[in-house]
Amino acid sequence: MAGKHVILAYSGGLDTSCILAWLVEKGFQVTAYLADIGQEENYEDVRKNATLLGAREVIIDDLRSEFVREFAWPGVACGLQYEGRYLLGTSLARPVICKGLVRAALERKIGFFAHGATGKGNDQVRFELGCAALAPHLKAIVPWRDAEFTGRFKGRQDLLAYAKAKGFPVPATPAAPYSVDSNLLHISYESGVLEDPSIPAPKGIFKMTVNPEDAPDDPEDLEISFEKGLPTSVKVLPDGAEVSKSPVELFTTLNVVAGKHGVGRIDIVENRFIGLKSRGVYESPGMTALFLAHLDLETFCLDREVLKAMRGLKDSMTDYVYNGFWFSPECEYVRDCLLRGQADVNGKVKLRLYKGSVSVLSRAPSSTGSLYNQALVSMDEEGGFTPSDSTGFINCHALRLREYSRYKNSN
Repeated sequence: MAGKHVILAYSGGLDTSCILAWLVEKGFQVTAYLADIGQEENYEDVRKNATLLGAREVIIDDLRSEFVREFAWPGVACGLQYEGRYLLGTSLARPVICKGLVRAALERKIGFFAHGATGKGNDQVRFELGCAALAPHLKAIVPWRDAEFTGRFKGRQDLLAYAKAKGFPVPATPAAPYSVDSNLLHISYESGVLEDPSIPAPKGIFKMTVNPEDAPDDPEDLEISFEKGLPTSVKVLPDGAEVSKSPVELFTTLNVVAGKHGVGRIDIVENRFIGLKSRGVYESPGMTALFLAHLDLETFCLDREVLKAMRGLKDSMTDYVYNGFWFSPECEYVRDCLLRGQADVNGKVKLRLYKGSVSVLSRAPSSTGSLYNQALVSMDEEGGFTPSDSTGFINCHALRLREYSRYKNSN
């Protein structure tokens, strides 16, 4: 395949920098594709380094708005949370990168793509399934599953030595050899010193959030507005300006404010799709505030049985996204169902941020109202509810329990 043109999903980090140099050594013409999804990068340095490594072309594609509108917002509206804790910051980023990379490959008539995901992780599945769905003709080159590459590079220490020999800078060092992946939604930290789950994460590892113990002693309140389950504006109370100009600006504001109060840190062991358990350290300040606000408003606005029906759909879609099936027919179907169910999730939620915690202070419906009926639920007035009706209701449900007790006691 020497001489073939390949587009590489490039981050500028240790792995993809070494892979870029290795592909050039192997005789490939390499287009380095970097998706700007909100990570903190000096893009001119990235472009310079990729060119130094031999890239034929370097593409830096601003996907921030697309990322938030088409992936983050549905992630919030659909209530995606993997294994009850992880808000899918990396999982939601991979399909938008696939979309951008495939667009670039099709424009340039490139037939091969490469990525730096390891053979033990989830990202290899996400990249390859995403590209298979969007451009079935694209063929994958996966160095971390190539015998020649893995025979030469056993791990990060070998990569660091290769980088030093090649004379290009990388952010990882032998003293802090953990992997960092960042975007607008979160930053994840894994591998290296983090692979031992019995050892706490190094101090100072976090970049988006302050230590909750060092957060301000005074709480701060936010008001987030939703329409059809999607965030439309955020206001820092009591007198802050309402931010609603763009999804990116809204999300950035939430990250800054929630991060200042240490919101959104988790240190977990999770189950990878491929069958391994892994330890991940994540920080998702804005996403955490949005998830909790939306969950509260959804419960306030939707019918009880609709919420029950949604639970299984949310779990299914969460698994689809985590496992790399965003572009699958099943994920599309479930996503459409969940988003259709958000038609009545309209209103405002007030949150309080304080030393790593998020508390819901209040919620209010939009002008169309909600299913919450204060007069009906009030303990101070009848409000249309006849208390004596509860007698029959309870008796009907008790009948089954009485019969079960009779059966047990007769045996």
